[in-house]
Amino acid sequence: MNQKNATSFEKKAALEKIRYQFSAQDSHTQRARLLAALQRFAVTTYEAMRYLDIYDPRPRVHELRHRDGHSIATHWQTVLTEAGEKHRVGLYVLQSGVKL
Repeated sequence: MNQKNATSFEKKAALEKIRYQFSAQDSHTQRARLLAALQRFAVTTYEAMRYLDIYDPRPRVHELRHRDGHSIATHWQTVLTEAGEKHRVGLYVLQSGVKL
């Protein structure tokens, strides 16, 4: 994976710890897991799938925005997977202290 886009060991460990703290797979728990991660880091769709075990994070982000009122910005970036393929993914950033 491209070093610029690679998830650091520390971030990966923190995301996996969050995954274990919120271990159920229902949408409520996935939202809680994602919000806990966003309160510490900007998180890509790839990281949410890979390390937070959220198969499709886009609906969870939508719910956090429109149901729960969190201001979450999306920035687009291209990452390389372990297979060396380029993918365009969203980078989600929680706007600190902003609730809609």
